[in-house]
Amino acid sequence: MSNTKIPYTPRKIWSDVLHPALERNRFNVIVCHRRFGKTVGAINHMIKMACVNKKQRPLYAYVAPFRNQAEFIAWKYLLHYTEPFNNKYMLGQFSRQINKVSLTVRLPNLAEIRVIGADNPDALRGTYWDGVILDEYAQMKPEVWGEIIRPALADRQGWAVFIGTPKGINSFYDMYLRGCTEQGGWWSFISRASESGVIPPDELLAMKNDMTELEIRQELECDFTASSTDVLISLDLVLNAQDKMTRLHESDILGAVKIIGVDVARYGDDRSVIWRRQGLCAFTPNVYRGLNNMDIVDRLIYEMDSFNPDAVFVDAGRGEGVIDRCRQLGRVITEVNFGGSAVLSARYHNKRAEMWDAARKWLEAGGCLPTLKQTSLAADITRDLTTPQFGFTAAGKMKIEDKEKMKERVGFSPDLADALVLTFAAPVKATNEIHQIQYQRNNVPLVRRIRM
Repeated sequence: MSNTKIPYTPRKIWSDVLHPALERNRFNVIVCHRRFGKTVGAINHMIKMACVNKKQRPLYAYVAPFRNQAEFIAWKYLLHYTEPFNNKYMLGQFSRQINKVSLTVRLPNLAEIRVIGADNPDALRGTYWDGVILDEYAQMKPEVWGEIIRPALADRQGWAVFIGTPKGINSFYDMYLRGCTEQGGWWSFISRASESGVIPPDELLAMKNDMTELEIRQELECDFTASSTDVLISLDLVLNAQDKMTRLHESDILGAVKIIGVDVARYGDDRSVIWRRQGLCAFTPNVYRGLNNMDIVDRLIYEMDSFNPDAVFVDAGRGEGVIDRCRQLGRVITEVNFGGSAVLSARYHNKRAEMWDAARKWLEAGGCLPTLKQTSLAADITRDLTTPQFGFTAAGKMKIEDKEKMKERVGFSPDLADALVLTFAAPVKATNEIHQIQYQRNNVPLVRRIRM
């Protein structure tokens, strides 16, 4: 097999970037525009990995959302690129065996590559996998990965490639964010038609003339939020805020008020979140699961003692016990009812809408969020902030999708985001005495007022 050459000439972006990265990282997420050549590149990566695998009976799967889709798109490529192994006597047996019923190709080293549809998850159960490609993962149910494929990769420490074009904020988006951390063997790559050079300029222009603006954003520019025109906080706004955090200097927030927002878990898999913010900086939140109110109080008291905030806002929806206990301990706590009246009641339907819009304006004004390299929570933060939808009442007041409706729609609650927006519940003034302190930035003495 080492002397067999498959009829594949990779595009430069595949030879220079993607194929080396796929061999280097265990879990890879490739977000790409239409006509990028993702299926051809991914199939040939799998063929190579199958050929060089020295383990007994290697097993690989190419998975598409539907079996007929997988057969139509990938099967013909698999047959074409393994054709050189056909009818050659190697290792004492014919090199390639084809099973058209199960859509399986067996190579000389007994490695098998199967083409499977995610619409029949049982075909993926009960075995190990050395490598799996999940094509158009945005169209698959999340449990295909978590319940079936990921456990099956454990036996042989197999690899996986998630590849496709965005289809909104979903599990593919979550995987992309996870890969952006470049931690735990994860890696992400995004290729937009305006940057890749894969589609000739004249053809790209002609395509755009025949497509809607939303289609261009999603299919060509890989915009995860393109299908959601009613999202209040855009993905770009959040990513810019994370980028700004890397350039934030401690002196940029000296003197700014300190605020804590607390969202208490409601039920099930919801999270209790305590989030500290000072001026333009939102620090890494503390997230807890399965704690009772008294446990949350202990952690909140610790945060108050160490952070010395000027205000603490707690969601009254499920935080009554936390609020009451803190007050019994002599702590100043402000309860916030998300469904209560907004200060600007002529503009906002309720307090929830007013706080969320204030958070959006804060981000536009230069607000900074934890980065993907600072915390694994950054992916959840991004998802939470960019998922809730907004609209307007008959009276023209802005309203924001509530937790229950959002959880029913997408399967999760924006607990982290709600804790952050709570820090915008009301204007806050510094409660501590103001002093002056001299410090240096870039070796230039400056004077700023800070609380002591």
